Amino acid sequence: MPAAVGGTVRLDRRTKRLTKRLRPGDIAVIHHSDLDRVSAEALVRSGVSAVVNAVPSVSGRYPNLGPGILLDAGIPLLDDVGEELFDRLDEGSRVVLIEDELRSPDGEVLAKGTVLTPELLDDQLARARAGLSDQIEAFADNTMEYLRQEKELLLEGVGVPEVATPIEGRHVLIVVRGYDYRSDLEALRPYISEYKPLLMGVDGGADALIEAGYRPDMIIGDMDSVSDATLRCGAELVVHAYRDGRAPGSDRLRALGLEPVIFPALGTSEDAAMLLADSKGAQLLVAVGTHASLVEFLDKGRAGMASTFLTRLRVGPKLVDAKGVSRIYRSEIRGWHLVLLVLSGLLALVAAMAFTDFGRQVADLLIARWNDVVYFVKELFT
Repeated sequence: MPAAVGGTVRLDRRTKRLTKRLRPGDIAVIHHSDLDRVSAEALVRSGVSAVVNAVPSVSGRYPNLGPGILLDAGIPLLDDVGEELFDRLDEGSRVVLIEDELRSPDGEVLAKGTVLTPELLDDQLARARAGLSDQIEAFADNTMEYLRQEKELLLEGVGVPEVATPIEGRHVLIVVRGYDYRSDLEALRPYISEYKPLLMGVDGGADALIEAGYRPDMIIGDMDSVSDATLRCGAELVVHAYRDGRAPGSDRLRALGLEPVIFPALGTSEDAAMLLADSKGAQLLVAVGTHASLVEFLDKGRAGMASTFLTRLRVGPKLVDAKGVSRIYRSEIRGWHLVLLVLSGLLALVAAMAFTDFGRQVADLLIARWNDVVYFVKELFT
């Protein structure tokens, strides 16, 4: 860790909200137990000079991936400084991080915590792995509870709302702003161009589609991480509501003059997106950035992630997970491949000119025209 790191404070108890305001060189103050991979990657992309976490970045619940990503990127992480820091700091103030202390410019110690080093992180993750079996048991319990409460929705599609966007018989590309979503979305450009799938953004996944140059046909989620501009892009809006019908996201949309469709369901918004598309007769579901493994479910930090396991079983025959497609396939076309292609084309053209009557006639015509040009130029200078 550098001797001292200074910067402007940006703070928020919700990391995904904070990353939208961060600028290169800022010091991010977060409140994020079990810092996950997606949040850590967003912090790295924002170019922060340091991260200060009010709570432990590794609680020991499971071996989460976020802290290692920050350390690998060379970003200092001061851990477990206490929640009272949010009361002592103001957005935009200047601070200096010196070893395990966060100080004001005049030297006042604002907070003190633990500098997370690779060695300390390895020790914490080793202890977390030892307790992973408890999380697997809890995950199984949550899965059974979800099945009991949502069996009608899962098995028969009861409760899926009517939507205006035609889905029957179409491919549906579901984009979640999760692991590797940028590279996988880029790798799918040929598929999108050829098949013209319905583009469904799940919360921030709608912004991801806009950033990639596409306009989403439908946006589904609780609407807390989508920009206003994207919400106004013309896509049909489906608010993922609580099971009792409460939908806080609908208030934001109506304040923007937009009228949403309400979809009450347990589980996550990506589950709701898959169930909606499947119930409305989608031919194929292609998922980008969704959660697929146990560690990813736990990394999401929600007990409701157990629903994703059952949802995938429900839509399984239709679901194609694009996760990691950018790592499986990369174009191997090199510059010299193109040169060889051009040369082979020219060689074929020369052969056609040399060995066919038509080619010889074209060659004679070109030579005659060339001689005319040469004669014309000579006449200009004589």
